Amino acid sequence: MTTAQNAPDAVVPPREEWPVPPPATPAGDALTDIALTTLRLNARLMEAAQDMAAAGGITAAWWQVLGGVLDQPRTLADIGRLMGMSRQGVRRVADLLADQGLAEYRPNPAHRRAKLLACTEAGYWAIRRISLVQHPWADRIGAQLDLNELRGALDTMRRLVAVLEAARPTAPD
Repeated sequence: MTTAQNAPDAVVPPREEWPVPPPATPAGDALTDIALTTLRLNARLMEAAQDMAAAGGITAAWWQVLGGVLDQPRTLADIGRLMGMSRQGVRRVADLLADQGLAEYRPNPAHRRAKLLACTEAGYWAIRRISLVQHPWADRIGAQLDLNELRGALDTMRRLVAVLEAARPTAPD
């Protein structure tokens, strides 16, 4: 990811000297609209997730990290890749989860230094309490849309994630 670390110090040329971007293709325009709509969707989903996570006594970020280890213990880097988070962000949350007894670190037989994070019974209990409000919420929202459209949207989103991940340079964990 690139950042504008020096942006406040950058010299801004007069507008008439700014380069003109190339015209967007229809596919480029559609992708831009998808990106902007996805940002709005993410905000609404995170609001809903925060409300639902409260039913389990946790935050949406805690729920996200626990969600990465419900089926099996994983390294923090693997959780980050799976859940779309930075390894450092996962570490901050994982340490809090471990402090609260919702997750625990375990030795990793495949790598001495990269421990595995595993969900504890208390973590599974928090997730179960969330599911008691999340399932009815998903059913209520899902019922307002056509099932085939939902499945088509999911397929398109998965393909777009795959294309974006393939186009992204790999960074060391």
